[in-house]
Amino acid sequence: MKHAEHKSYLGAKRDKGNPFAADRRSGSLGFMRKPSSTESGARTAVPRTVMALGFVSLFMDLSSEIIHALLPIFLTTTLGASVVVVGVIDGIAEATASISKIFSGYVSDRIGRRKPLILLGYGMAALTKPLFAVAQSSGLVLGARFADRIGKGMRGAPRDALVADVTPQEMLGRAFGLRQSMDTIGAFLGPLLAIGLMFYFQNDMRAVFWVAVIPAVISALIVLVWVKEPKTHDAASSRPTLRLRDAGQLSAAFWKVAAIGVVFTLARFSEAFLILRATASGLPVAFAPLVLVAMNVVYSLGAYPAGILSDRMAAAPLLRLGLLCLIVADLMLAQASSLAVIFAGIAFWGAHMALTQGLLAKLVADHSPPALRGTAFGLFNLVSGMTMLVASALAGLLWSGVGPAATFLAGAGFALLALTLTASKT
Repeated sequence: MKHAEHKSYLGAKRDKGNPFAADRRSGSLGFMRKPSSTESGARTAVPRTVMALGFVSLFMDLSSEIIHALLPIFLTTTLGASVVVVGVIDGIAEATASISKIFSGYVSDRIGRRKPLILLGYGMAALTKPLFAVAQSSGLVLGARFADRIGKGMRGAPRDALVADVTPQEMLGRAFGLRQSMDTIGAFLGPLLAIGLMFYFQNDMRAVFWVAVIPAVISALIVLVWVKEPKTHDAASSRPTLRLRDAGQLSAAFWKVAAIGVVFTLARFSEAFLILRATASGLPVAFAPLVLVAMNVVYSLGAYPAGILSDRMAAAPLLRLGLLCLIVADLMLAQASSLAVIFAGIAFWGAHMALTQGLLAKLVADHSPPALRGTAFGLFNLVSGMTMLVASALAGLLWSGVGPAATFLAGAGFALLALTLTASKT
């Protein structure tokens, strides 16, 4: 991008309107629009780089979820940590990832390259996996999670920006939905594999954690060999110098998306509490990973169709439907008297994720200029991640001080607040 183009783009008038109102292409809120000739034409397949990143996400999530499916139980039973510690560790880990994303996103914009940071992030995550297997204290688990999430932060914003870089505008929802769906396939295969490995290793969680190293290494290798950047990224020297204050050029619409993301995160604390809720209600520890399997099966099946829908209709109806699913999930989990009801609530939680997570990524891409796309994803994940720290710590305090029902009722309250906020923006 030439300097004059860059300057005019950043200096152009931003869309000050509502990012959640009726899409200009849809004509009216909530109705399907007729696909354009471009969309219904030959170019219907997502780019190969998006597919490669999907497989990268699949294998890394497979590795991570083998560990995360057992980690709350490992902390509380093997290492003797409290539920509050579980919440704080999860919150610190996710906040760390989000803080890292703002720096990696900005750096990827400044140097005009995404792949080096993506490779560094996945490689770093692979190197941290053995630490879980050798941990003898919750402090080392925190250190491992901290380092692992720095790796996630290093790759997250550049990866999402690269998806947007290589995908035509009319297919952004589909591309983000596909990557999210493949990521989530790993997220439910991981817990299933964890269950099988727990039986094979006779409940030796450390042995299971060692196996998780293998798919993490595969993930980093796929980035190295198959992920490609657009040719425009190879001409980094021709790009204008990006300054940190250029982030101020992000539109009001982008910051509205970020505000919605914050309230969503307050309502959607760590999934570790879903595992604890199920095991506290009688689910055997060996079957604890089934919680994430159930959630992620629904998430995976729904993410790609939801992404296609987000390309064809306004954002607000999908966001509201997702919030309604989350409210139902929280109410079920708060009042459940049986494992059947708990798993129904977990399924609604997965439906909420499918409807909202890819859509929020698409909205960030829609309301940020290409020259600041990495920075925009980094900022969005920063504010969401810091909120995750607060949400997970609060959930742990409510669980320990009042009870599990209070944790999920508070989540329902924040989801209702988010629902009100999206309504006030339309």
